[in-house]
Amino acid sequence: MLSRRTFVRSCLATGSILALSGCSNTTNNAAENSVGSQSLPEGGTLYFYIDNPLAIDPYNCQESEGRKVQVSLFDALTAYDWEKGILVGKAAESWEANDAETEFTFHLVHDATFHNGEPVTAQSFKRAWERICDPKMNPPSAIRYHLDPVRGASQMARGDAQQIEGVRATDDYTLVVTLSAPMADFPYVCSHPSLAPVPQAALDDPQGFMMQPIGNGPFKMDGPWVPDQRIRIVRYDGYYGTPAKIDAVEFHILENPGTAFREFEAGHIDFTPIAAGRFGEISMNYGMAEDGYTVSPGAQTLTGTECSVYYLMLNCKDETLRDPTIRRAISLAINRDNINHAIFGGTYSVAGTIMPPVLDDDPANKWEDSHYDAEAARKLLDKDHPANANGGRNLHIRLSFNQGGGHDDIINMIATDLQAVGITVELDSTEWTAYSDALSKGDFQVARFGWFADYPIMDNFLYPLFYSSSESNSSGYSNLDIDSALLATREIADTEERKQAYRNICARIGQDMPVVPLLFYSHNHVGSKRVNRLYYDPQSIPHFEDASVS
Repeated sequence: MLSRRTFVRSCLATGSILALSGCSNTTNNAAENSVGSQSLPEGGTLYFYIDNPLAIDPYNCQESEGRKVQVSLFDALTAYDWEKGILVGKAAESWEANDAETEFTFHLVHDATFHNGEPVTAQSFKRAWERICDPKMNPPSAIRYHLDPVRGASQMARGDAQQIEGVRATDDYTLVVTLSAPMADFPYVCSHPSLAPVPQAALDDPQGFMMQPIGNGPFKMDGPWVPDQRIRIVRYDGYYGTPAKIDAVEFHILENPGTAFREFEAGHIDFTPIAAGRFGEISMNYGMAEDGYTVSPGAQTLTGTECSVYYLMLNCKDETLRDPTIRRAISLAINRDNINHAIFGGTYSVAGTIMPPVLDDDPANKWEDSHYDAEAARKLLDKDHPANANGGRNLHIRLSFNQGGGHDDIINMIATDLQAVGITVELDSTEWTAYSDALSKGDFQVARFGWFADYPIMDNFLYPLFYSSSESNSSGYSNLDIDSALLATREIADTEERKQAYRNICARIGQDMPVVPLLFYSHNHVGSKRVNRLYYDPQSIPHFEDASVS
């Protein structure tokens, strides 16, 4: 899951759609984020499967696997409570905005500490955010775009400033953030785990901090990350909030979800994706979670809708793919329903837009050519790439994907569909690190991709992926009218008016087809019978803070 890009590297499933509430300037209490579960057993270790993270240090925590670890080590200013459908305080106990929605004042929880005992202050947040924007960091942060709305963040990232002008610690417990333009949704941005505070140790020993970060969350590292093997976190007894019930979480790092499922069946892992073809059996044996998200005794199979989308990224700067007609033809050539039924038994949702319905299910988001019509695809290609006697068109593309994660079958079906309309396909499979590096450099033509919401607002599926200068716009798509519209929409204070403007932008992007939406992710996971409670939310974040095991 890319979240300079939030990369998606897991399996898919379906579930019900949730409704999201709009952003508000009213104050929120951090205590609202705790979940009452006083009767559940305490202690024990929960064993959890992840693929190899790219990073667990907040400054560069750019994908789903690292975020599963980092979110328990660090508390950001706010958090979205999916169970209640509201934005709540975490490290900030309350906040307010000025009338213009350009300045936000966050009041921090008093007496919170990092895992090394250092106090968490407003300066801790300023330090963390400027570390993200520091161009001297090695490697540079891939998630700096979260701070693009903040005045002076871009200038610091370019090396034109030594600090972020719009971030001020007016006292130990007051953080004032000034934006370069109005953005009513900004408190949602502050819920991203990577915008958490860091102690001085992050600057004093950056290499050590990357492998064993020191956070302010309910869990702390129990020794350094061991790549390709494990990460272990334990309860932080000095946590300012409600202490965790379990003693520890041990992340088993495995590249293949099939291997993880076998480890689950052997009793070595407590939470994992379900292996292909095993869903019916597992759901019968373990029971289905009523809400789709909460593992509990006898209801341990999760199918809840995720705030994410699986798609193909098209390199708009590529000599072949810079033509939007070819991009539209590629989309029309792919039989999404066939992929859904052949691989997932019809349990998944095909994507007719980039916008997940869990965020906004309005038909105005629909992309005209995000469906299957092979004949229409052939007609689009005939004009400049007429078929020869054998059906070929002298049109070649390289289709890239990362090894592991169960993507092979999907990619092979896509290749078959494209070849059926006369496009010659070369498959390009590489391991994850090399794959993500190639995408960052633009060294691809068509690449498998996935995007998980960083925070639950429509802007997060449009600005990062399609704003011309966004660091997450790896497709190279550039449309100055879209850029202007995105910036103007951020200024709209009224929630419904803002949503309608985003719908219009979404549909206009679809006309250019810079990416090809395929499927909407859903949970396809199971918890072991040791798990008394584990909430796995629509952003695929595990909530270990209120988990319980026997």
